[in-house]
Amino acid sequence: MFKKHIGKSVLIGIALVLLLAACGKDDKKDGAVDKSKLKDTYTVATDSSFVPFEFKEDGKLTGFDIDLMNAIADEVGFKVKYETTNFDGVIPGLQTNSFDMAIAGIGITEERKKAIDYSEPYYESGLGIAVKESDDQIKGLKDLEGKKIATRLGSTSSKFIKDNIDNADAKEYEQLDQAYLAVENGSVDAVLYDWPNVAYYIETKGDSLKMVGDKYEAENYGIAFAKGQEDLVNAVDEALETLKDNGKYDEIYEEWFGKQDDEDDDK
Repeated sequence: MFKKHIGKSVLIGIALVLLLAACGKDDKKDGAVDKSKLKDTYTVATDSSFVPFEFKEDGKLTGFDIDLMNAIADEVGFKVKYETTNFDGVIPGLQTNSFDMAIAGIGITEERKKAIDYSEPYYESGLGIAVKESDDQIKGLKDLEGKKIATRLGSTSSKFIKDNIDNADAKEYEQLDQAYLAVENGSVDAVLYDWPNVAYYIETKGDSLKMVGDKYEAENYGIAFAKGQEDLVNAVDEALETLKDNGKYDEIYEEWFGKQDDEDDDK
């Protein structure tokens, strides 16, 4: 702590040092996003079957992720060219620079960070279980031991099954509808996948299915990038922060999931 009677000249000197330090910090922050280094258009990989995040309606891509990505692009000032691919092709496509970035409900994991870069998290998810409406044997994770469980190829839920459920047989499908259909026709015992997708499918299509158990393995989604695009990552992060501050993020969220206060238990 400074002494009460410190000299005036010293105080002025300290003030100048602090002012310069503050200016330096602001300059560095401003310089972190150099929009002159950004391209006019970026190729963004996405999926077309992960409702309600990205899917096709009347032949057009829509969903929470698509609306969010479009808002980010508008905020930063670039155009987006979407490329649809199976989920298991997203990260390899980024690694080979086939895509600049990707938004497809991509869970942030330390393993994936070795191959790609991420934005700051934009959505907190978790895993949910669905079984046939008539099934009264499977009530939670423990009951899945030794069972056939449908999930998505290349997903974190597939890894979760293999790592956490004894003797489970993870049946991986490229398309999510195939996973749910497998439960409905009895070829597998359950589906384990991202909670919001499971809940949305049951609400809109899966009258013969029900959710059981708790929400498991909370994880954050992030926008993924091919390595070596620091300016783009910083620009997207800055735009995402702006959208959260000005209420645009909440507006998009509410359109797809309802008010956040009402959905806290389902995020």
